[in-house]
Amino acid sequence: MSAISVLTVLRRRAIPQQHALNAGLLIVGMWLCVALFAPWLAPFDPIMQDSTVSLLPPGSTHLFGTDNFGRDIFSRVLWGARVDLQICLLGVIFPFLLGTTLGALSGYLGGAVDALIMRTIDIVLAFPFLVLMLAIIAILGPGLGSFYIAMAMVGWVSYARLVRAQVLTLKQRDFVLAARSLGYGHARILFRHLLPNAMTGALVFSMSDCVLVLLNGAAVSYLGLGVQPPTAEWGVMVAEGQSFITTAWWITTFPGLAIVLLAMGFSLLADGLGDKLGARV
Repeated sequence: MSAISVLTVLRRRAIPQQHALNAGLLIVGMWLCVALFAPWLAPFDPIMQDSTVSLLPPGSTHLFGTDNFGRDIFSRVLWGARVDLQICLLGVIFPFLLGTTLGALSGYLGGAVDALIMRTIDIVLAFPFLVLMLAIIAILGPGLGSFYIAMAMVGWVSYARLVRAQVLTLKQRDFVLAARSLGYGHARILFRHLLPNAMTGALVFSMSDCVLVLLNGAAVSYLGLGVQPPTAEWGVMVAEGQSFITTAWWITTFPGLAIVLLAMGFSLLADGLGDKLGARV
């Protein structure tokens, strides 16, 4: 069972559907506040090293303990929220914009345009998502810029398929036929009438996609292809603490819990938003 499937099961068992949106907003809002006020909330510099306090367990001075370089884990988790929320936002917005545009064009224009876009989607889906993404990052070189490009090149297909299916249905509706009879151009019909009504499913999916992007960003950073040390990022922190898992469990545990909590927040937000908008993906 995948990590997203586990989060979905836990979400549905623990929280009633009607409270999912509020819970998701609370969790994601909390992390947004943490990211915004990290400079004031963090008691220590997240990259400051002090060998005299290395590998200290959680205590009153260092709430989450310290790592092998003497850096405060609590401060690094707080600052890491900034990087990981940025990864979620930028890692979703580029595939969302590209996928919705191509999906709308495919569904509305049909013909050769539709065939070209759909065959491109088939080619992308022929490769495992993570393997293709890692291959693109390996070619471009490690770093967040390469990660965003890889996510855009691979992640757009889901949005394109969702929007295309909606456009194919909506373009036969009366309001579209009325717009055509009034002589409106294709661009106006597509972007002012069809696309706003076809984006509901894509918007709901984007919240769920934040979970995938967060986990992929952590995985890529864990492998050394994403955020580079000494930047505080949860995936990097998990990777740095794996050698000390039996002697200093707190180095990996707290950033790992932060990843799970934020992913749960986006998952709940997607579920609640789907109920609110009447959309399921």
